[in-house]
Amino acid sequence: MTQWRDIRDDVKLHIVTGKGGTGKSTVAAALALALASTGKDVLLCEVEGRQGIAQLFDVPPLPYAEQRIATGLVDESGTAGSVWALHIDPESALLEYLSMYYRLGRAGRALDRFGVIDFATTIAPGVRDVLLTGKVYEAAKPHRKGKNVRDYDAIVLDAPPTGRIAAFLNTNHEVAGLAKVGPIKNQADAVNTLFRSSRTAVHLVTVLEEMPVQETADGIAELRADGLPVGVVIVNLVRPRDLDSHELEAALAGSIDRARTAADLGAAGIEATDALVDGLLTEAHDHAERRSLEDSQRLLVGDLDVTSFELARLPSGIDLGGLYELADSLKSQGMVSP
Repeated sequence: MTQWRDIRDDVKLHIVTGKGGTGKSTVAAALALALASTGKDVLLCEVEGRQGIAQLFDVPPLPYAEQRIATGLVDESGTAGSVWALHIDPESALLEYLSMYYRLGRAGRALDRFGVIDFATTIAPGVRDVLLTGKVYEAAKPHRKGKNVRDYDAIVLDAPPTGRIAAFLNTNHEVAGLAKVGPIKNQADAVNTLFRSSRTAVHLVTVLEEMPVQETADGIAELRADGLPVGVVIVNLVRPRDLDSHELEAALAGSIDRARTAADLGAAGIEATDALVDGLLTEAHDHAERRSLEDSQRLLVGDLDVTSFELARLPSGIDLGGLYELADSLKSQGMVSP
C-alpha cells in the first residue's frame, strides 16, 4: 500500500466524495482549514448548488466569484493561510466559457435570457459536468490571469457523491474522445490530464456502517479501474471508544452489575431509581451493539489498501469552532504536511 505521507506533498487538487449522510461537505471544509493551517492559501469549491460552504462557515450565500471566508490555525512558524470559497454553477461557468473561448460577451448573456444555457445544460448532462470540472481546472492553473483571481497552494473540491464521482470525473475523458479539435477538445484533454496526475487525489468519506463502507469499497475499485488517483479514506462521525473490551462485553451480554451501578449513582449524588438504572443499562447495551458494528466495519476499512484517518463525532454538532477542531485533528493525524 502506498502511504499517503509519501505522496501528499505532490497533491494540489483534493477531491472529496462520499455517500450522502457521511458528512462529505463538512470533511471538505475541515480539510481546507487543515491545509490553511500549514500556511497554504486554499480554494474550497462546491458544484452541487446547495450553498453548503456558506452554511458551514456561517456566511451569506456565495456568488460565482472567489471569496475569502476563513483563516487557518496559526502553524509552527507563526503564520496561517486563508480559505477562499467558490460556488460553481453550470450557467455561470458556461457564460464564462463562451466569453473566454468564443468572445461572445453580451451575446452570451443574451443566450442566458432566452434560456438557451439552461436548455444546453439540461439536454446534455455531460456538458454540465464539463463546465463544472473545467472551472476547477482553471482555478488550479498556475500564474492565472484576470481580475480578482489568485494562485492557490491547494484546492479542495466538495464533489458529487461516491455513486456518481467516477462518471463526474470521467466526463472530460469521454468528451476528449468525441471532440477532435477546438477549445472543447483542448480543455477536455487538459482537465483529463490533471485528474489523472499525481497533483490530484480523490478522498472518500465514510461512516462505520455497512452500506457506506461497501459504497466506499466500490468507489475505490471504480476509481482505480478508470485510472483516477485514490487518496485516503476519512472515517467520519466516530463515536468515543472510552469503554474497554471487557466493559463492552458485559454491556452486550446484559451482565453489568445493577447493584454496583446503583451504588455509583448514589456516590455521585444521584437517586438510583429502578427506572434510571434500567434506562442506563439499556443505553449501555445499545452502545455496545453499535460499537461492535463499528469495530467490524473498521476492520473492513483497514482491508481497503488505502490510508485512513478518523474524525470524532462532535457532541455539540458542527459549527465553525467544530470545523477548526476537525481540521486540527486531520493535521495532527498527518493528513496534511506539518
